[in-house]
Amino acid sequence: MSRADTGLLVGVALGYAGWFGGFRAFLLVAGVGAVGWIAGRFLDTGTVRPDFFGSHDGRREDQGGPGRPR
Repeated sequence: MSRADTGLLVGVALGYAGWFGGFRAFLLVAGVGAVGWIAGRFLDTGTVRPDFFGSHDGRREDQGGPGRPR
């Protein structure tokens, strides 16, 4: 399933929760979805917290610009 499909499903779930359950249900579904995303991301990558959202070692892929050496 692509990220667009996943985003569509999350949007539909939040829309139904907001429409039928009100704002509290909307927040509950959003919170549970966030916890599920974090758990799934951890299970996929198995990384520790600093590396959880990607590589942040202080280096950038492209530090050079036009006319600047890399």
